[in-house]
Amino acid sequence: MRPMKFGFGQPVRRVEDHRLTTGAGRYTDDTAVEGALHAFVLRSQYAHAKFTIRDKDTARKMKGVKLILTGEDVAHLGDIPCKGLIKTLSGEQVVPLPVPVLPRDIVRHVGEAVAFIVAETLDQARDAAEAIDIAWETLPSINGIAEALDPRAPQVWPDRPGNVAFEAEQGDKAKTEAAFAKADRTVSVTVVNNRLASNYMETRACIAEYDKDSKRWTLTLGSQGSHGTRDILASYILKVDPARIRVITPDVGGGFGTKIFMYREYPLTMVAAEKLKRPVRWVSDRTEHFLADTHGRANLATATMALDKRGKFIGLKVDLAAEMGAYLSQYGPFIPWVGTTMTPGCYSIPAVHVLFRGVLTNTTPVDAYRGAGRPEAAYLIERLVDAIARETGKTPDAVRALNFVKPTEMPHKTQTGPVYDSGEFEGHMRRAMEVADWKGFKTRLKTSTKAGKIRGLGLACYIEACGGGGPEASTVILEKDGMVTVLIGTQSNGQGHETAYSQLVSQHLDIPMDRIRVIQGDTDKVETGSGTGGSRSIPVGGAALNKATEILSDNLKQLASEKLEAGVGDLEIVDGAVRIVGTDKSLDLAAIAALPGATPAMLKVHQSWQPPEATYPNGTHVCELEVDPATGATEILNYVVVDDFGVTLNPIMLQGQVHGGAGQGIGQALMEEIRFDPEGQMLTATFMDYALPRAIDIPNFHFETRNVRCVTNAIGVKGAGEAGAIGACPAVMNAMVDALDRAAGIKAIDMPATPVKVFKALKEAGYPV
Repeated sequence: MRPMKFGFGQPVRRVEDHRLTTGAGRYTDDTAVEGALHAFVLRSQYAHAKFTIRDKDTARKMKGVKLILTGEDVAHLGDIPCKGLIKTLSGEQVVPLPVPVLPRDIVRHVGEAVAFIVAETLDQARDAAEAIDIAWETLPSINGIAEALDPRAPQVWPDRPGNVAFEAEQGDKAKTEAAFAKADRTVSVTVVNNRLASNYMETRACIAEYDKDSKRWTLTLGSQGSHGTRDILASYILKVDPARIRVITPDVGGGFGTKIFMYREYPLTMVAAEKLKRPVRWVSDRTEHFLADTHGRANLATATMALDKRGKFIGLKVDLAAEMGAYLSQYGPFIPWVGTTMTPGCYSIPAVHVLFRGVLTNTTPVDAYRGAGRPEAAYLIERLVDAIARETGKTPDAVRALNFVKPTEMPHKTQTGPVYDSGEFEGHMRRAMEVADWKGFKTRLKTSTKAGKIRGLGLACYIEACGGGGPEASTVILEKDGMVTVLIGTQSNGQGHETAYSQLVSQHLDIPMDRIRVIQGDTDKVETGSGTGGSRSIPVGGAALNKATEILSDNLKQLASEKLEAGVGDLEIVDGAVRIVGTDKSLDLAAIAALPGATPAMLKVHQSWQPPEATYPNGTHVCELEVDPATGATEILNYVVVDDFGVTLNPIMLQGQVHGGAGQGIGQALMEEIRFDPEGQMLTATFMDYALPRAIDIPNFHFETRNVRCVTNAIGVKGAGEAGAIGACPAVMNAMVDALDRAAGIKAIDMPATPVKVFKALKEAGYPV
């Protein structure tokens, strides 16, 4: 591919950044709609309770109050759907649980919506919420995976005995049992993947407008895909023709998977706008985010590896419990399913069996969060591989090198289904170790020991599946003024799509970024779209756009050939003009757009692309850290990432994605956790109690790529948006266990490895703290 100034592979700075960093960004809450009313959600203070609304008339009569919606007022609406209905052990699909837009008589977690109040001001709506008289009858509740699976535990749903929503499997059980029967030894680990809140910068918000003449709604909200939002609202909840709903997504301040899903406030604002014939806006506060937006991770898993005499992996068993919360969220059951497909990691394991179940608790539902199951799988296998190294007396790299899938074995079909198309796993591991100065660790360890500190070194090698799924379409248009418009159904949440897509256009048309306009997030302007999730925007949407722009460039050469009196084969596109090769005779894009033959069919190209297989980015993270035994505090001293992302579109943006993901992984490993008390009250519903990593907690990363082109992707790329979060947790925790094991013989600790937890572990192990 010929390099272009702003094209593929160029380190172009993000064109949207000036707008976003100078306050010119326009997020949902910045959208001014004349005459808009304000909505407030009254939420349950109980984890499990029956309720009766005894009086809402008093609140209705309060100053400024326009509408109060309760369960009986929206009983005609359909339930919020669960679309991740995987096959269970019986072969049947998971049976979904009813998720009403507003419950009528029972709540199942703290923060569940009970009533929706609309008033002239937000304060008036809040005051009215306090005046609603509700009789509560508390019921027994349960939170925590192990607690919910206890036979004596209260039941979250009466028709799901044992609090198990579903049970499913991956791999071949009989084959795995046979492998274990001939094993020389087995090694096991049990790990917790802690529950997290996404904590994007921009909390959720929505504004609903209703046009009584056209009988259409316009819903403005921060989402990860306007078309998916529209279709669920139309088909499942409001049960109307999708043409009656326009969904607009402006700038979005972070998504991480959590803004993909349907939430109750969206149809409620629409119902209210239709009833009141006025716009209705709702904006979440941070505590509502903690209480009501889906959480991530929340797994408890045991993995056991069967080894032969050489230390080769011959079989793997996993028993996984994935917490679902009180309801099955939009893709809730699908998350552990897709995660368990990646159970083998980077390793050639001839027999694998994974049994997994969805566990119900009286807590906020759990769904996709950056990586959506794949971080959980990578964490489990990489913690296990390090445990194998300790128990067999081998080095962590030696165990990995012995068992990696080799480049000569590609494509490699795992026992759980995925087919890895490419990768050189030992290559990036050795490079990461070299950059991290693995051999010099003993010298640095002595320095730490003299200073009274505990030092550890750990690595993790990951592979994930992303950039697959259904098709994505893109339209590219040459406008009469020479500008180029891109219409695409993905949705930026801050990743820099305007820049990335402009680079793909510039690769073929060789024009600067300011002559390219990218339109996303409007169902009236963009015909179709699958949204953004699973790192598929560039691998899938970008592949479609690349294909469309390539065809457009051929059309432009064809249009220019007659005017320039030259064959198409003698033409090239340079500096935004079609030129006869070796001459200065050319036509710029505006001139071509004005030619008689420049019909809409020639200047507007629509293309879609369906990935035949997911892409499989992979890499190695190396973490070196130091623990102060007097406080349990951890400092990351060195962090190295060497990744394989196939072909790189923009190295600066790629680096930013990896840095951000690794930061989130470090946060999970060392400090982040949603916690509840025994009554189901969330103890971490504010930033006073939920710790996010600050700049001082994040190291200076060394990042580089050691790319192997993806052979199943149209442009050779492998998705990169989630990779940093996938490799970070096991690397940090392997380093932590290495430090604690060297100092005190502590061979296991769960995330988050907070100072209190680390200090307590050292003290209990007899270390002189």
